[in-house]
Amino acid sequence: MTTKQVSIFIENRQGRLAEVTDIIAKNGINIRALSVADTTSFGILRLIVDDPERLEGILREHHITASITSVLAVCINDKPGGLVELLRLLEDIQIEYMYTYVSSGDGACIILRVDRDAEAVRRLTAAGFRGPAGK
Repeated sequence: MTTKQVSIFIENRQGRLAEVTDIIAKNGINIRALSVADTTSFGILRLIVDDPERLEGILREHHITASITSVLAVCINDKPGGLVELLRLLEDIQIEYMYTYVSSGDGACIILRVDRDAEAVRRLTAAGFRGPAGK
């Protein structure tokens, strides 16, 4: 349920996102999920990839600021109300951000950054939630 996310500091200028994703593609790294949060001058590109440590090294070689953080990857029931089931379990845990993706075998999955990973994992596991592909 815990996974690694690569966060990339990226200038908010035309074509920059394509440049960064081109570097990722040319190095054979598969993007499984992403989120972009931006301001006027810069953004943070958050990625779930198949090889986060390798990607971080490649980006540093290209003088791109990147870091790896721990996040939760949780599959939810792909139906109306599926997300609220998860959120009710975490009502008193601070969710810093979240984004979604669809996994071919797992349906809807949520990426969460929370302030208390261990407690969130304990509650979600006890309620029968799991990570993608049984993780």
